[in-house]
Amino acid sequence: MLTLYFSGTGNTEYLAKKFSERMAATCFSIEETADFPVEIAKHEEIAICYPIYGSRVPLIMREFVAANMANLQEKRLIILVTQMIFSGDGARVLCDLFPQGVNVIYAEHFLMPNNICNFPLFRRQKNSQAKLAKMERKLTATCENIRNSVIKKRGFSSVSRILGKIQGKSWQGDSKNAHVADGTMEYKAKNGVQIDADCNACGLCVNICPMKNLETDGEKISHKNNCT
Repeated sequence: MLTLYFSGTGNTEYLAKKFSERMAATCFSIEETADFPVEIAKHEEIAICYPIYGSRVPLIMREFVAANMANLQEKRLIILVTQMIFSGDGARVLCDLFPQGVNVIYAEHFLMPNNICNFPLFRRQKNSQAKLAKMERKLTATCENIRNSVIKKRGFSSVSRILGKIQGKSWQGDSKNAHVADGTMEYKAKNGVQIDADCNACGLCVNICPMKNLETDGEKISHKNNCT
């Protein structure tokens, strides 16, 4: 088994690595430098892990799946999604990227500690340890089910699709497309980076930005309108 993940703040990385340890899976962040077509070809089962953004797959993961579509098409997929509260069909929407369909053998949603820091209503995190403990119990059940060939597809029911569609409104972007459509929330957010006047241009943000959106001339940081 191969695990491929994108993690914005560490939640999905935590889940992906815990899952990989328990399932003896090879594990890569899609931000790593690796020969992904070769790695995907080596394995029959691929676990794809990502955080859900407004019932949408993050742009960087959509781009990765689109780039590796031919190699992923015939694999057995396990989809593991991290979310703060609810996403409806957060795991299912990944399948929208595959025009010919894809073989999903398991899909699950995991509640994780809040990673939203710029919206006052969600800023304070409470009971994060309890939430992690619940995640661990669900992960144990997930791994056991997969080992026993139990098929479970969270988010694939008709009700989940309707709820996901309501939450992931059309102005947020079409989940079927790897690119960002004009006028959507994703499009508006691409140039939404704010660089504080106190920035000392140390370059840390340049090194860790998953979209390679930031650059520095040594005196200031600037962005390239590609934020996700």
